[in-house]
Amino acid sequence: MSALGQTPSQTVGPFFAYGLVPAQYSYPFRSLFDNRLAQPFAAGEHVRLFGTVRDGDGKPIEDALLEIIQVDAAGNPVNTLDQARTSGFRGFGRVGTGTLGGGRYEFFTVKPGAVDGAPHITMVVMMRGILLHAFTRVYFEDEAAANASDEALNAVPAERRSTLIARKVVSGAGVGYEFDIHMQGDQETAFFDL
Repeated sequence: MSALGQTPSQTVGPFFAYGLVPAQYSYPFRSLFDNRLAQPFAAGEHVRLFGTVRDGDGKPIEDALLEIIQVDAAGNPVNTLDQARTSGFRGFGRVGTGTLGGGRYEFFTVKPGAVDGAPHITMVVMMRGILLHAFTRVYFEDEAAANASDEALNAVPAERRSTLIARKVVSGAGVGYEFDIHMQGDQETAFFDL
């Protein structure tokens, strides 16, 4: 009898909308998580993180799924459901790029406090055609001093660090940070091998 080898990973499919973000696509199911990490009463500077996911040719990707995880404004992780309810901040969000059109996404959160380096948000990208999740970090352009001393950011080649920096945008809607994700090409976002 011959031993069978490990089967290959299977590319992710279009089931994200149905199983992970159904409310965004008007399916009659409740989403466990959405793009709102912070309630109005949550402590800290309320911000919007937004951008577009693009392929190697610069075209928008309409069926990506993004997840973010972060600490609160004081730099503390959310460890329990009671803590999330009491603070109004849950530290985790999920959104699909097919709801706003043009491969766009947005999260409503608070700017994270610094923990072991510069303030940042961890982002996971999933989409058709990739076998494993892609992990990246979102840093903030108005945290230049902290960014300069961040160990993970400084491990990225200097010419690619700008792909991890979100641009601050102030509008009538408040403070936002624009962070575009390029899956391939000349402007490819730096992804971490975890």
